[in-house]
Amino acid sequence: MLKFLIFMLFLMFLCLMNYIYWLVQMYLLLLSLIFMILINNNSMFMNMSLFMGMDLISYGLILLSMWICFLMLMASESINRFKYNKNFFLLNVMCLLIMLYLTFSSMNLFYFYLFFEMSLIPVLFLIIGWGYQPERIQAGIYLMFYTLLASLPMLVGIFFLYKDNSLIYYFLDKKFNNYLFYMIMIFAFLVKMPMFLVHLWLPKAHVEAPISGSMILAGIMLKLGGYGIMRVMNLILLMSMKFNYFWMVISLMGGLLISLICLRQTDLKSLIAYSSVSHMSIVIGGIMTLSFWGFIGSYLMMIAHGLCSSGLFCLANMIYERTSSRSLLINKGLMNFMPSMCLWWFLLSTSNMAAPPSLNLLGEILLLSSIISWSWISMFLLSLMSFFSAVYTLYLYSYSQHGNLYSSMFSSSNGSLREYLLLMLHWIPLNLLIMKSEICSLWL
Repeated sequence: MLKFLIFMLFLMFLCLMNYIYWLVQMYLLLLSLIFMILINNNSMFMNMSLFMGMDLISYGLILLSMWICFLMLMASESINRFKYNKNFFLLNVMCLLIMLYLTFSSMNLFYFYLFFEMSLIPVLFLIIGWGYQPERIQAGIYLMFYTLLASLPMLVGIFFLYKDNSLIYYFLDKKFNNYLFYMIMIFAFLVKMPMFLVHLWLPKAHVEAPISGSMILAGIMLKLGGYGIMRVMNLILLMSMKFNYFWMVISLMGGLLISLICLRQTDLKSLIAYSSVSHMSIVIGGIMTLSFWGFIGSYLMMIAHGLCSSGLFCLANMIYERTSSRSLLINKGLMNFMPSMCLWWFLLSTSNMAAPPSLNLLGEILLLSSIISWSWISMFLLSLMSFFSAVYTLYLYSYSQHGNLYSSMFSSSNGSLREYLLLMLHWIPLNLLIMKSEICSLWL
């Protein structure tokens, strides 16, 4: 684990040099591939020490972090060609990757909290430094205040826990029967996911962020909440059995309402951002069932959503670079304008609606089964959510690709090799990982 950290620090120093943008990309790809080979199917625990270590949950999310950061650099080449501070952008991405690596590999709850909060700072720099509109300042303030306001009580809860307990995850076996401790430990993660009612920071941050900011927010930052809940659930198990139905109702009702909100969006990035909230609501529902299938389904859905949503944001950005607009009223009939991109819109849209053979399908089957086995009444909400998920995804695909081309666009445009490679590196893992699905059952 420490070797990878040292290698990332070496990459961070490389970022201070000029003309090494492609070199950092290649190093990150190499790092991802080396890390992929290290998987150990025989044991839940790998490379353990008192400070760092990982099980299979951490392993998948660390690998996803490396992969998304590599794709972020690939997607941001056109931004950095015309903007200043390319080296600072590289340094920012590497700092973010190191923070995420330390977050997922920390064995101590306090270290997890520390790096969990520190990872917000590079994201804030991305939004404020490379965002498009003047409203990016407001989006950054929303992001910081929503997450910090919920996280500070959690810090007090960690100190309360430290009074008579170790903070290392695998020694946290005490079950607290304390209402306030339950609330402050779980609420910070629910805001981060985000849960409906505390989700307003996410669409605003996505719309104002550059492509790299949107990719890391959708790909990794939303997964910190689910990962944190899985880690602290052992502490709050007694209270969870009493009160989880409350979060379940909010999540499922909220997921349905957000699906309806998606049908009224005219901004491409806003629609994809709201669909992320809808997907995360069903992930919260799966975790709150406290069942084996719920945990596995939530984990699979987090990995699948990270790749799928990040790919959709890349597609939206490719359209924005050519038409200088994210509006669905202008970006219609794109099959005539960019015929070669139509297939990628179709492939990633079908993955977003959990069509086979994507990993989203497996995650959604497990989540639906676990939530319905928890309460058959939830079947009505889940069926409506699944239906409207397909509806708004088809709305996104058909409205953008079909129809009359907007009158100001007279020519056609093809994508570059870099863009096709970027989309392929999102879609191939998303559809190949379902063939290795048995690995997810090893960590429980």
